[in-house]
Amino acid sequence: MLFGTFTEMPYQPKDMAEFHRRGGEDLGISNAAYDPELGGDLYHRYFDEKQYAEEVGFDAFMLNEHHTLPGCMQGVTNVGASILARITQKAKIVILGNMIPVWDDPMWMAEQLAMIDVISRGRLVSGWVRGGGRESVVHNAAPVYNRERFEEAHDFIIKAWTTPGPFRYEGKHYNYRYVNPWPVPLQKPHPQIWIPNTTSLETIEWAARHRLPMVMTAHNMEPSKKSFELYAGIAAEEGYEAGPQHRGYLIKVHAEETEELADQVGRKYLQGPQNPFVSGNQARQNAAVQRLPGLVSRSSRAREAKLWGPGGYGGNAAHTYEEQSKEYLIISGTPKTVVQRVRHVMEVLRPGSFFFWDSDGSMTHQDAMRSIRLMGQEVLPALRDIGKELGLVDSFETNDGTGYDQAVWRKARAGTPA
Repeated sequence: MLFGTFTEMPYQPKDMAEFHRRGGEDLGISNAAYDPELGGDLYHRYFDEKQYAEEVGFDAFMLNEHHTLPGCMQGVTNVGASILARITQKAKIVILGNMIPVWDDPMWMAEQLAMIDVISRGRLVSGWVRGGGRESVVHNAAPVYNRERFEEAHDFIIKAWTTPGPFRYEGKHYNYRYVNPWPVPLQKPHPQIWIPNTTSLETIEWAARHRLPMVMTAHNMEPSKKSFELYAGIAAEEGYEAGPQHRGYLIKVHAEETEELADQVGRKYLQGPQNPFVSGNQARQNAAVQRLPGLVSRSSRAREAKLWGPGGYGGNAAHTYEEQSKEYLIISGTPKTVVQRVRHVMEVLRPGSFFFWDSDGSMTHQDAMRSIRLMGQEVLPALRDIGKELGLVDSFETNDGTGYDQAVWRKARAGTPA
């Protein structure tokens, strides 16, 4: 089983009250509030924390990207992944994910990711997402073509990675006279591809039909469980059995020496500049931006309403710290408490990959380092034993994360034709 760490890398202004007075709604605050010197300090802090996480035994770093969002300083997540490729040695670099439909040049993405894989000595896990309405607005990308561009960009990048060049490519949205990227990935046939998901039935179906692991991100267990069951049903239609290696999960987890301190610091998840997508921040969403016409088809919206109900997916139903703790959206406690509560999640969802969202909101560097230390000393060893007890395996243990079946993977790894 694989255990990873994640943070949005939030910007943390020195005067939070003044920051919020400038505006807080999605796409509603000017970058005039950004202090580059403070931003540099925060980047160094977050990378120091990731290095320490590797030292104490975490298997992976999860990275993501949002654009023009103070709650996430990773507008160009491949820069962060490139830095980690050089300053760390063992942990997987899991990008969940690059927003490939908003870019006009997937060749550039194929080159960037191949460089990260080569520099890291084969530690890249590449995840791709469609992005939200914000990204379509910011990058002037027509939302009606978002899914088409996502699927074509995915297919093109895989072809660029696995087909010896040069060759010509003519598609609907992308055209190249000459495809022959240098470098190509170290991992063969290509790096594993995982697909993060929150609400989309189309994404569940697409990931399952492509045999790609799906990571449910920061949502209630019951709808996440139903999503995994839907994935398993489609996998059966495709002729394979989906198991823990196809399941990943991300929730907020923080460890402290005492329950009192854990309660105090855990509440910091809901303080500071935050991601308007996640629980406790609904008031800061801009519905007009996130529900752009054409971004999600009418038929998909109708199916989602039928499955999840008129209130939507349900992952953001809890608002307060107490509500989120009750719903297992936040787990903050001593190592003993964390292990007990995470075990429950593992038993219900059976993920092969589990990511702990920490060092966020208004948490300090000291808060983060205490939690990372306790995770390494007490939490991870206990959870690894539980994972073995429950038979939870990740996609690296089964070689089942590239969209190829295992036989093809083994032949490719051996350097023989499939």
